Amino acid sequence: MELVTNKPKVSKERGSKKKKLYKSRQLYLFILPAFLVIFIFSYIPMYGVLIAFKDFVPSLGVWDSPWVGLKHFQRFFNSYYFWDLLKNTLGISIYSLVVGFPLPIILALALNEVKDGPLKKFSQTVTYAPNFISTVVMVGMILAFLNPSTGIINNALSFFGIQPISFMEDPKWFKTVYVLSGVWQGTGWGSVIYLAALAGVDTQLHEAAIVDGASRLQRIWHINLPTIRPTMVILLIMNVGSVMNIGYEKVLLMQNPLNMQSSNVIATFVYQQGLLEAQYSYAAAVGLFNSVINAVLLIAVNRIAAKLGESTLF
Repeated sequence: MELVTNKPKVSKERGSKKKKLYKSRQLYLFILPAFLVIFIFSYIPMYGVLIAFKDFVPSLGVWDSPWVGLKHFQRFFNSYYFWDLLKNTLGISIYSLVVGFPLPIILALALNEVKDGPLKKFSQTVTYAPNFISTVVMVGMILAFLNPSTGIINNALSFFGIQPISFMEDPKWFKTVYVLSGVWQGTGWGSVIYLAALAGVDTQLHEAAIVDGASRLQRIWHINLPTIRPTMVILLIMNVGSVMNIGYEKVLLMQNPLNMQSSNVIATFVYQQGLLEAQYSYAAAVGLFNSVINAVLLIAVNRIAAKLGESTLF
């Protein structure tokens, strides 16, 4: 009885893979610099996360500092400010997601309906421009506009007989100011992706819909939205996956002792503990907790999208 072996088949598959790799060598060389940058600056430094499980002493280094296990995580979870930090972080993030996610879609659909010409170019320029304003300048503008005595917003309120409001000193206004200023700055730029997706809509579909008597709103609902739905799902997954990642720069610049009740988030807490108070291990533990929550949310939302038959990241 003869034995059947898979060696010739395996060798052929390996040979074909090598040929494919050789044929695509230029493409691999093309992505090599980006791969090296990500590997060197994003993956190699990950070993530093070990200090979250140690009492890090700079003179001893990462490896020689004593292990303490989950001590810093327990300290954070048992602290009186844990729930306040979590509530403020989630509050701002979810507020930003609910308000900021649909607006670029609406703007892109609106701009897509405007005929090419000076009006469309002007509208795009006006909506894109705020994205190029730096965070420091943006916060300076916010403070100037909302100044209780000289700000344009309070002057407009006074014109209608409304008493000036101390927006930046009142904790209940912090989240609204933060979110709306972010929406103003990022909506135009966020619509670029959706406009690119809308450029791929087959014009024959619109022509056929017009012949069938479909209105403009019906064409937007039944043609444009289904076309950009995969893009919407991917961006939604990415936004949910970064729901705990609030950039500390803007929050820190807008923060003051009077609005600390609403403005103190995990990112600013990590900055304060790690850089200002030199509690490196404690700050690393808090930052790692934040990253793990984001990773769990990303995987969970991605799996939900996959079960619903939508586009996914992986």
